Amino acid sequence: MTAGTIAALNPQLAWYVARASGLIAWAVVTLSILWGLALSTRLVRRRGVPAWLLDLHKFLGTLAIVFVGVHVLALWADTYVYFGPRELFVPFASPWRTSAVAWGIAAMYLLIAIELSSWVMKRLPRRLWRSVHATSLPMFAAATVHGFMSGADRANLAVQWVATTGGVLVSVLLILRMGALRQAAAPESEQAPVPARRLPRSTREIAGDSAAGGSRARSHGHALAQDRS
Repeated sequence: MTAGTIAALNPQLAWYVARASGLIAWAVVTLSILWGLALSTRLVRRRGVPAWLLDLHKFLGTLAIVFVGVHVLALWADTYVYFGPRELFVPFASPWRTSAVAWGIAAMYLLIAIELSSWVMKRLPRRLWRSVHATSLPMFAAATVHGFMSGADRANLAVQWVATTGGVLVSVLLILRMGALRQAAAPESEQAPVPARRLPRSTREIAGDSAAGGSRARSHGHALAQDRS
């Protein structure tokens, strides 16, 4: 590689890093959400699953934070479009594709809140943790909108197919999750009745039937004796 080629590549290096880190961050976020939904619907919860597989969801979320940080730093280092602290962290402050950047900032803040709540999950009330964790789906939607509105690779057919596949998989697992929650919350009267098992009568029941039969026989004999008299 010649010096002229390096000189021509360096001004665009930050832009290439920003594009690549943004795509990777979205992919890792998608994998984290898919894995979390799979765990919550118990598709992978079976006996013998290694412990590290159960921690993969949290690891993917942390990895997404890392790539989002690389994405922000690369945008700050890029000289083609100016991104300062205000443009990077304040929604609607960037003059370049204002709405698209605002979607990305919103997704970043939601991702940070979700990961912080996951790190201190044991210290938070369960209801609060669930409420914060439920914003992972709006975060995924905001990140997807940000990518399609601002990404230079949005016209790439491969990127479109990957994004569509990720969205479909998330939707399918979300439907399964909602169905499981609805079934768990259904009242007992709405659930399918369980057929009763025919159990053999106990010795006491048999003895009771015999005693009742003998009593009826004695009553019948007493009545005949009165008629004869």
